[in-house]
Amino acid sequence: MDCMLNVADSYVFTPYVYPASWSEDGPLRQIITLWVVTTLGAELLYLGFGALSFYYVFDHNLMKHPHFIKNQVRKEIQLGTVSIFWMSFPTVALFFWEVRGHSKLYENINESPMGWLGVFLSIAGFLFFTDMCIYWIHRCMHHKLIYKYLHKQHHIFKIPTPFASHAFHPLDGFLQSLPYHVYPFIFPLHKVVYLSLFIFVNIWTISIHDGDYRIHGPLIFLINGAAHHVDHHLFFNYNYGQYFTLWDHLGGSYRHPSVLLKKGPHDCTRMRMEEAGKTQ
Repeated sequence: MDCMLNVADSYVFTPYVYPASWSEDGPLRQIITLWVVTTLGAELLYLGFGALSFYYVFDHNLMKHPHFIKNQVRKEIQLGTVSIFWMSFPTVALFFWEVRGHSKLYENINESPMGWLGVFLSIAGFLFFTDMCIYWIHRCMHHKLIYKYLHKQHHIFKIPTPFASHAFHPLDGFLQSLPYHVYPFIFPLHKVVYLSLFIFVNIWTISIHDGDYRIHGPLIFLINGAAHHVDHHLFFNYNYGQYFTLWDHLGGSYRHPSVLLKKGPHDCTRMRMEEAGKTQ
């Protein structure tokens, strides 16, 4: 995050906000700047891409589904924005630790253990590591001793919109994001790649809540998309994965998407609309 920190300092905070006497390397200043940049960036990412997905991808007919609750979009946005606000505090603590040089993040390609090959392998490693960790964290969130206190808030949205993507209890959301932040403390990762992956995972999280089932063919058994995740919201104990279905297959929690069996939310909504049309 020091890339963003340097840009924010150079163009905003140093010339317009902080007094000249306050060093850019001051710990308190770095923490404040990181919190502002992280919170605003995450909120804008969530609301911006969430809105684009909601208005241009999400099928608004799903809002007629019997499980779509009253004022759901407003409730999703309220919970999502508040959750991001509180999640930013522990997240900034980890970002600050990175900025102070305690991670394995590097800036130049020649610092990569295997050059460009190492960069690409680190991307694959990041996706595999975080997918594995999130699967088990997510599955633990469904344990009866934990679920009602944390994860239940997310599952009130059985037919999620893109705005449900970040609508978590703050502790739940932070714990599920923790693997993203832990990875560069364990494995080498390029700073720009890390920032790009951080943006990617947020957009991916929005995409699996958009109800748009674009993954077909053999990839449906490998990639965890919206078709899988909507079944997770509907049927609860299935499809815990983030990007892939590997751990669901290994953990016995894989469920073939109901939409491909013509039993998905779109099919239910269409049948209700057709029945309503016949009675008019």
